[in-house]
Amino acid sequence: MLAVFSAVLEAAATSGPGIGAGIAAGLAAVGAGIGIGQIGGSAGEGIARQPEAADVIKGNALILSALVEGVALFGAVIGLLLMLRS
Repeated sequence: MLAVFSAVLEAAATSGPGIGAGIAAGLAAVGAGIGIGQIGGSAGEGIARQPEAADVIKGNALILSALVEGVALFGAVIGLLLMLRS
């Protein structure tokens, strides 16, 4: 899978900053989706193991999801800035 990403990034580097910006924003969105999915899965597993700690787990999962989404937003903004720069 790493070979696929490196091939895509090489193609983006030679094809222009517009394509690179689109790939950057797309990878940021994919990474955020994976991260939030893992947070939700782990929260569900934690609640299943300790139902009495559900409120604490839900609060922590919500905060972590917001942080991951913030990082994805930064990635998308940087991608747009790269696209507008060229």
